[in-house]
Amino acid sequence: MNTQLKTAFLSAALAGLMLPAAAQNTTATPPAANPPSVKKELPPGERKEVQQDRIANGVADGQLTAGEASRLEKKEAAIDQEQRDMRALDGGKLTNADKTALEKQQNQLSHQIYRQKHDAQTQNQNPKSEVGKREENQQDRIAQGIKCGQLTPGEASRLEKQEGRLNNEVKDMRQDNGGKLTQAEKAKVNKQENRESNRIYKDKHNNRR
Repeated sequence: MNTQLKTAFLSAALAGLMLPAAAQNTTATPPAANPPSVKKELPPGERKEVQQDRIANGVADGQLTAGEASRLEKKEAAIDQEQRDMRALDGGKLTNADKTALEKQQNQLSHQIYRQKHDAQTQNQNPKSEVGKREENQQDRIAQGIKCGQLTPGEASRLEKQEGRLNNEVKDMRQDNGGKLTQAEKAKVNKQENRESNRIYKDKHNNRR
């Protein structure tokens, strides 16, 4: 066997030995069970807590007005009620279909929270007047109650609805008096804020969580 034939034979044999190793090295790695880019959905209870924290933060930093917060909390309360109804129909548990339906609704609410927090409407966080500072203090108390669970979505919705009505009443009074409040109007507003303050306290200290 001449030199050229020997060289060709050895090259072929070497290539044959390398094929299995090459095939092993180029085998595709199976995908991970939970790729980092895929977000795991939270259980309904945890998802609700996240949403409540987002609303509370929006109320506290002024991104959400009282009216916006009231509408968002009303929606959250409706989802809570639907979840209770689902559990009642299924022996205290949620079916996969129930979880899917709730997740879809929470996704819709999540988008609503984002839009409301990033629109042009804001709550004044640096009021100069006594009435304005009282309004801000009430909002801070409500936000704290939402965040720590002392206020249910239904309670928060009702409190914010009342606060929104009072805020609008103050705006109307100011418009009628060149941007100011008369002493009689201040007394009237403070009386209403006192009632609102008592409602906040009662709702935060009842047994509903």
